[in-house]
Amino acid sequence: MTTTLPTAPSSATSGSVAAPGTRTPRPTRPRAEGDWLLVPAPQPHRPVRLFCFPHAGGDATAYVPMARALAPAAEVWALRPPARGGRSRHPMPPDFDALVTAVTAALTPHLGGAADGRFAFYGQSFGALLAYEVARALPADRRPERIVAVGAPSPAEWSGRESRDLDAAELLRLTGLDESVRAEPQLAALALGTIRTDLAVSATYRHHPHAPIGPAIHALAGADDPMLATTGLTGWAAHTRGAFEHRVVPGGHLLATVDRPGPVDLLASLLADGQAPTPFRAAPREH
Repeated sequence: MTTTLPTAPSSATSGSVAAPGTRTPRPTRPRAEGDWLLVPAPQPHRPVRLFCFPHAGGDATAYVPMARALAPAAEVWALRPPARGGRSRHPMPPDFDALVTAVTAALTPHLGGAADGRFAFYGQSFGALLAYEVARALPADRRPERIVAVGAPSPAEWSGRESRDLDAAELLRLTGLDESVRAEPQLAALALGTIRTDLAVSATYRHHPHAPIGPAIHALAGADDPMLATTGLTGWAAHTRGAFEHRVVPGGHLLATVDRPGPVDLLASLLADGQAPTPFRAAPREH
């Protein structure tokens, strides 16, 4: 089912991939694909799709600036988790495995085949873990060509880390989102409630050793991430048979937010090349 949503307000974003001197395309009307997916800036020429998975407490709206900045090079399809925003009346699946099953079923009709073309996954924090496990749950011929995992330890090192070590208020502060809701108690209460919901699901995650999957993995962390010391990016290398790189980039725990498009230049570079990326390398720290 495809539903047209009201046009999201456009805002200036840094890191746009448009060539110098070119005119920025006029924003197209966002649309929803069923309950689970939002396409903030549809692209009629069917470029590579980037499926984006929000952080704990996050929603698809976190990826609207990224969608605007990446167009027309890529088309962002952002996950709309239940129990928030336009899906506030939809219950969250009871545990992490059930969430993976539901998301996998929602994404599968949009993956692979000549009509759909190339696609990749991008996830931040809790969303990085979900993106990986959804990729693993997909048939081998329906998996993304690459996974960009931001601000998250590898699945083997996760073990409910955020749920065990943090409460909702602390996580809201560490993500840098507390300032945006501080002046609005009702909005703050909603944000904290949504984070608690996601942390409860995160706490049910259990890693089971398995063979690595084929998609390339690019593990990123923000240079100013207050959780960087416990992130352990290099652990992701054991989870792919493909290429792997890890990189520290400018930013905090969340690189893409409703106010910032995230690492669009890096993403555009990765998505522009349909060939397999170079073998493992520890990329230098960016300043």
